[in-house]
Amino acid sequence: MARHAGGRNWYGKVVGAALGVTMLATGASVWTAQAGPAGASSPKATASASPAAPGKGGKPVSKTIVHASDAGKRGINLTIDDGPDPVWTPQVLDLLRTYQVKATFCMVGTQAQAHPDLVKKVVAAGHRLCNHTVSHNTAMDKASQTYQSQQILDAERMITKASGGVRPMYYRAPGGAFTPYSRTLAASRGMRPLGWNVDTKDFEHPGTDAIIATVERELPNGPTLLFHDAGGDRTQTVEALRTLLPRLKEQGYTFGFPVR
Repeated sequence: MARHAGGRNWYGKVVGAALGVTMLATGASVWTAQAGPAGASSPKATASASPAAPGKGGKPVSKTIVHASDAGKRGINLTIDDGPDPVWTPQVLDLLRTYQVKATFCMVGTQAQAHPDLVKKVVAAGHRLCNHTVSHNTAMDKASQTYQSQQILDAERMITKASGGVRPMYYRAPGGAFTPYSRTLAASRGMRPLGWNVDTKDFEHPGTDAIIATVERELPNGPTLLFHDAGGDRTQTVEALRTLLPRLKEQGYTFGFPVR
């Protein structure tokens, strides 16, 4: 999985204190896709040790990275990363409602904490939540287990509180920086590690047509599509979805959720 580093310098401008995040929750106090790994002295996670949410039917959640869709052979998993954002998330939600599509929103903890109304709207619309860590550090796989734990568990707490009690069902490591430890920890909390098959590169602003072409070219690689609703101007993302959602449905695809 490609690490998303380019074209996302705005993350470095988002300071945790400005979002009302405690110093403990922001082990890397700046949300940045280019942050270096935290040292072994990183604080322990503040999330409570409540029982893990079980998988479907009460079965344990697998720690393997999931790509498959519960919608079958012609199923698509639409995943939206890095929000919620007050400008772009509502536009994405409007499109999903218009075309009757469900999606999985991989939320950054600080963003969820800053915009709980949007988290609640996502849940109310029938979409699923995914934990995308506190500060979106794409070097998490180089960091200590203490730091990984803080990033995952504190984000789980933030998202769950912002949603009004609905817990994230998946965990997506920033830039795909999974480790055996982070996957095991997430699964123990009821969050299935979530990968992707089609990276639209929408965060690089390649153009609406290029985003559409990437999806159509790479969809045979697997069902999970990666888009973003934060991190900068997402006009191209919104316009690409406006074209892709009805087109893919016309081609016989159905939208589901990643297998749990």
